Amino acid sequence: MEREGFIAALLPICDFVCEYDRRREKLRVRRSEIAPELAGSRWYTVDALSDALRSKGSIIAERGAWVHYLTNDNLRRFFTEQQQGKSFRLRFRQSGMGYRQYDVRIDLVDSNTLVISGRDTQAQEVDALTGALNRSHYERDMAGEIFNGGVAIIDMDDLKLFNDLYGHGAGDAALRTIAEVVHSVVEDRGSLVRYGGDEFLLLVPQITESEFNEQLSKIQRQLHSVCILACEQEQHPTASIGCVIAEQETVSSAVQRADRLMYRAKRTKDAVVTESSPVENTESGKEKILVVDDSALNRQLLREMLEEDFTILESANGSECMEQLSLHGSEIALVLLDMIMPVMDGLQVLEEMNRQGLMDRIPVIVITADGSEDHVRLAYDMGVVDYIERPFDIKVVRQRTMNTVKLYARQRRLMAVMAQQLHRQEHTVSVAANVFSRVMGYRNGEGMEHGRHVQLVTERLLYRLMERTDKYAFSRRIAAAGMFHDVGKMGVPDTLLRKPGPLTPEEFDVVKTHTTIGESLLRSMKDYTGEPLVEIAADICRWHHERVDGRGYPDGLRGDEIPVGAQVVGLADAYDALVSRRAYKDAFSAERAMDMIRRGECGAFDPLLVECLQDIQDALRHEVYTAGGAE
Repeated sequence: MEREGFIAALLPICDFVCEYDRRREKLRVRRSEIAPELAGSRWYTVDALSDALRSKGSIIAERGAWVHYLTNDNLRRFFTEQQQGKSFRLRFRQSGMGYRQYDVRIDLVDSNTLVISGRDTQAQEVDALTGALNRSHYERDMAGEIFNGGVAIIDMDDLKLFNDLYGHGAGDAALRTIAEVVHSVVEDRGSLVRYGGDEFLLLVPQITESEFNEQLSKIQRQLHSVCILACEQEQHPTASIGCVIAEQETVSSAVQRADRLMYRAKRTKDAVVTESSPVENTESGKEKILVVDDSALNRQLLREMLEEDFTILESANGSECMEQLSLHGSEIALVLLDMIMPVMDGLQVLEEMNRQGLMDRIPVIVITADGSEDHVRLAYDMGVVDYIERPFDIKVVRQRTMNTVKLYARQRRLMAVMAQQLHRQEHTVSVAANVFSRVMGYRNGEGMEHGRHVQLVTERLLYRLMERTDKYAFSRRIAAAGMFHDVGKMGVPDTLLRKPGPLTPEEFDVVKTHTTIGESLLRSMKDYTGEPLVEIAADICRWHHERVDGRGYPDGLRGDEIPVGAQVVGLADAYDALVSRRAYKDAFSAERAMDMIRRGECGAFDPLLVECLQDIQDALRHEVYTAGGAE
């Protein structure tokens, strides 16, 4: 086969191509992605080429591959033995990039030339999202290696929260950030593996415990300083880290130990736990598991299996179990429940826990010697999360216990963070609505506080009305919607809204159109069709000037024809207009305002609503209309 033609065919499809000249006993690099500056016309001895490649990164796997294949003796043997080809694998480490892996082939192309070609297969070994090595690579090439050095499991805290609150793009960004931070700290000293969905495995060979701990602490500090841009608010990822120093043991063995320490770190989150300095050494730091079994031997076995990681509580029957649940409540992270017991059996316990609503907060794993399908299905129907059969398998018991406790801890954390997020969102919406209301109040000549006052008075009127009667069904959105009651005044000329004297009948007719303008404006927002807040606000806009005697506007509704929300906001609006300063009048005292409302000077209101307004006068004086609060 013609040498140059053979090489030309390989160059487009290979990442590494070099030729060996038998007479020169030297190699010439024709292409090298790993070290492109080596390619050219220069001829290298085998040792010189090996040294040049090592300067770009040590050959750390398949030790002896260069010695075995790429020596003068070995390469000459190809010619004497007339070998047609041989394949092997080389893995290099490059600074900041981890492993590079090549599948290499040596071919005899003529009586004087060998061609050595290789293809970069590392893409098959790397996690596409984070750039770390993938789990299959770990299982095949790393798990069984005898290792000396630092081993750490790095578990991202609350990945599910990032995904649920901000979208999967934010969760992916957080994982990429963690991988980038680890690589920036460790550089080319270690290997990073995407070990699970939210877990990374870090291996740093030949490192002391103090050096490794400092690296992990630095990773933790750097995570605190970065923010995930895909999140609505500034959020930085945190990680719970368990680490050990391996000494002449398999990587998989060290990983198991690190994983247990990582779980301890998860109790507080954003923590680093080592074998010499755990997060806590007291029982108070451990989560509680309640073991319910009438067999003292079974309870003792489970205690011995789990007490290293959990505080174990015991009950000999279902009645004692319910007492413990009453005493400790949600402090109990898991119940391991035997099904067959005296006094109160497992099914009765499940029934009582369901009746008290405990099954949603406290997970239950049943213990049984009967793994029949009907028995298991019955337990699942009653809300248990898993089951464990006797005789106990220590690995199964530990793993299912750990998995369940971690899952429910994450769910509780999710609920807490979602509640916090909802509070933030409600606060943001409230601020935006308040700002808009103040701008409208200023523009309408009613004062910047008018909208906020109407909201606050409406809230207190609704609470009092609920205390006085159960006639109405209320929505907490009424008060918020009340802030928009005068939005239709945007369609009324400023000259009328700010006129210092009385309006003429014709001018008043124009002002009255703000009710229908406001309703039309809100109902025209097609993106919010059917949105409860907008629907309530539209009703309030149209009907907050209706009066129970039918003399209001725009439709002359009477009594209960007027939605209760519009009635309450209408009274709050009238009251605030009386006790606040306007362009056409000074503020009235609260006593005079109430007297005017009772006499019907602002139109007729439901007598019960007027009584409720009187009832809350003290609250309004201290909580709404503080000194200088009215305009």
